Amino acid sequence: MVPSVVSSSYKLFPRTLLRERQYHLRKTTFHIAFIATMATAARTQPPWRQPPSSEPSKLKVFNSLTRSKDDFVPLKSDKVTWYSCGPTVYDDAHLGHARNYVTIDILRRVMAGYFGFNLKFVQNVTDVDDKIILRARQQHLFSQFKQKNPGITQDTLTTTLRAFDAYVQKNLPLLSQDLKPEDFNSESSEKYRLVISGKSLDGISPPGDKEAKVKMHLATAGKAVTALLAPSKSTEADIAEFYNGAADVLLPYLDGLHGSGIDANDHSIFTTLTKRYEMRFNEDMAALNVLEPDVVTRVTEYGPQIVRYVEKIIEHGYGYKTSDSSVYFDISAFERVSGNHYARLEPWNRNDKSLQADGEGALTKQTSEKRNEADFALWKSARPGEPAWPSGWGPGRPGWHIECSAMASEELGETIDIHSGGIDLCFPHHDNELAQAEAYWSSKEGGHQWVNYFLHMGHLSISGSKMSKSLKNFTTIRTALARGDWTSRSLRIIFLLGGWHDGVEITDDLRKAGSSFETYLNNFFYKVRDLEIHPNTASGSENEKIKKSFEVAKEKLHTALADSFDTPSAMRSISGLVTDYNTAASGISDDVSFEIARWITRIVRIFGLDGSADPNDGSIGWSGTEIPSEAKEFVYAVSRERDEIRQHAIAGDLSDSVLTSILSKDKPAAIQPVDSVKYAEVLSTFQGNVKDLAEKKAPAKDFLALCDRLRDLDLWDLGIYLEDRENAPAMVRPVDAELRAARDQKEAIAQQKREAKEKREREEAEKKAKLAEQAKVDPKEMFRTEEFSAWDGDGLPTKDRSGEDVPKSKSKKMKKEWEKQKKLHDEFLKGLGGS
Repeated sequence: MVPSVVSSSYKLFPRTLLRERQYHLRKTTFHIAFIATMATAARTQPPWRQPPSSEPSKLKVFNSLTRSKDDFVPLKSDKVTWYSCGPTVYDDAHLGHARNYVTIDILRRVMAGYFGFNLKFVQNVTDVDDKIILRARQQHLFSQFKQKNPGITQDTLTTTLRAFDAYVQKNLPLLSQDLKPEDFNSESSEKYRLVISGKSLDGISPPGDKEAKVKMHLATAGKAVTALLAPSKSTEADIAEFYNGAADVLLPYLDGLHGSGIDANDHSIFTTLTKRYEMRFNEDMAALNVLEPDVVTRVTEYGPQIVRYVEKIIEHGYGYKTSDSSVYFDISAFERVSGNHYARLEPWNRNDKSLQADGEGALTKQTSEKRNEADFALWKSARPGEPAWPSGWGPGRPGWHIECSAMASEELGETIDIHSGGIDLCFPHHDNELAQAEAYWSSKEGGHQWVNYFLHMGHLSISGSKMSKSLKNFTTIRTALARGDWTSRSLRIIFLLGGWHDGVEITDDLRKAGSSFETYLNNFFYKVRDLEIHPNTASGSENEKIKKSFEVAKEKLHTALADSFDTPSAMRSISGLVTDYNTAASGISDDVSFEIARWITRIVRIFGLDGSADPNDGSIGWSGTEIPSEAKEFVYAVSRERDEIRQHAIAGDLSDSVLTSILSKDKPAAIQPVDSVKYAEVLSTFQGNVKDLAEKKAPAKDFLALCDRLRDLDLWDLGIYLEDRENAPAMVRPVDAELRAARDQKEAIAQQKREAKEKREREEAEKKAKLAEQAKVDPKEMFRTEEFSAWDGDGLPTKDRSGEDVPKSKSKKMKKEWEKQKKLHDEFLKGLGGS
């Protein structure tokens, strides 16, 4: 284990015993119970490549190392070791991160809760790397710039214009180098029209990340243009809007000017950022019901261990120092030793310069002293404006990859059962991790197996676009949850419906599938829970049939989960069992119903679909399928009374004795607990209203209307619904999203009908008003216009304006109009009392 105290000259955060105790105390009660109840799996400790076993493996996993499904055989029978790459904490986590961490959580829960493995799960936090340094430095400088420029002066605009020019020149090379902000829209529309229209830069190949980055840069430059050209920059709102629009061009520009002048010894510039976003990441994971790691490792807390790790790699002949005090991994030296292989996960990418550059980081200083162009940094020498720590080679900081190798080795030893992360980490990060660790542990012998199973989670995309912080095309987890796009359950269901190793694209069809699954299980749990209140009198004629379906479903689910965590098939086995149950429900005895419901409850809880609920407590249903406990006494009582009153009202038997008998069964106490008062009031109010109707000798329809009001208003407003059923008592259930959507749709249709009726009535009234106005016109006057020059005694035209006779056909037509108007006018006069 890592010592609890490290040299104060080396660390940013002291890894104290107090912190460890606080961390473990924060673990949820369920997490402790969940791990404690997992059975120990008896395993042998075989060599990696052909694990022998005296019995068939219970589990196969898709292993990125072999690119095939391998029998899962852990190193030790009493513990499975698991290291997972955690967040780089410089911004809020987005839905792409949710895909990774929630999916890993599902696999972890299935291994522990279903297969019974005892896990030690370690996850790191990267709290120092190039991205963090850049982001922290840029935000620090931007904050200083705004403090020095509280108003938008000419100097502010000049600096921003220069930042805009620098940004365009670097990121949008097709645009003019001396482009003016006022010409940006027209020129970018012309030069980047293919990308804007959804095509690739060359107009031939399919668009990809390159085009996505162009769109991002166009959007960033466009925001800066809007800020620069804004007509007003005087009010506080104007200034805030200006800086918001100009920020993304000012950040890199200010860093380029002043970044090297940052006091690198003031680590608070960097830790202020990382502490904040680590805390927010943990909040996001809690909101998504992701179990906490057993151990959290932070780069800044493992400084001495990382230095010793690099030293040993050098000792083994696989690392070398350059003149600037950096240290690089020697890929050629590593591969000269028999059994060592570099880029085992993605060998086809080992010469991809763009991936290599991404792996090294934006702040890595290029050097001609590298023995191989693909050699990567183990230790980066100190540079102005970057935090640094002491080492035998001089001050500096760890390379990105070495931190995971060192921390995982420190916590889990020379061989790890499972290593997991997003699929985009395969190369270079995980390939470099493997090489470093195998170089550290293997000495001159070579061929050491550091990780036995690599599990990589697929990407998440929405409408075909992969989410990425660098592309700024993401929705953060907290934003998605806050605005109701997703709940932790609905998002997890989506991931369960997709293969963990495959990419998941969120489409309308997938959303509907997820919603349907949740609704399907909600209704199943409502139905079974209702049996606790209204027992089924069925003879059990369908018991044997449903038991066979139950056994088939259990076998299908086990086969699916043992087949590399095939959760889509597992989910289908659950929904298929519910379908069979619904078909035969009326003939299934309650004990069989409860047995099936408990099994389904256990499985969905193992999947993490029910918060911190214990999968093994024998209960039924997940959260949201039961009314509040403080409501039950009163709601079940009022539901019973309502059922009886409806039956008697329909039968025409609402005598005083009948009503007195119904109401006498339930009498709320005069004093209730605070949480129960609103439910007790519903019962007492309903009883009072029934008595009032009885005193008035009200007709049956009034009692039925009162029952409808109880269902549709009084209880609905408390989040409870009474679902009326034919020849059965009403089912008491919570108001859920499906019911709300159905009511909203019903109300929308009713509103449309009302609006259509109002429109018809309005048009009819306008038509009548127009006719009434028209009726006032005397037919003798209706044709006396400049179009004609002579008329007969009835006012019908005989000559047109030129003195020619009006054509007979036209006269005939005007005669008909005249007669129609005469009839209207006579009716009008009659209404006035005239002749």
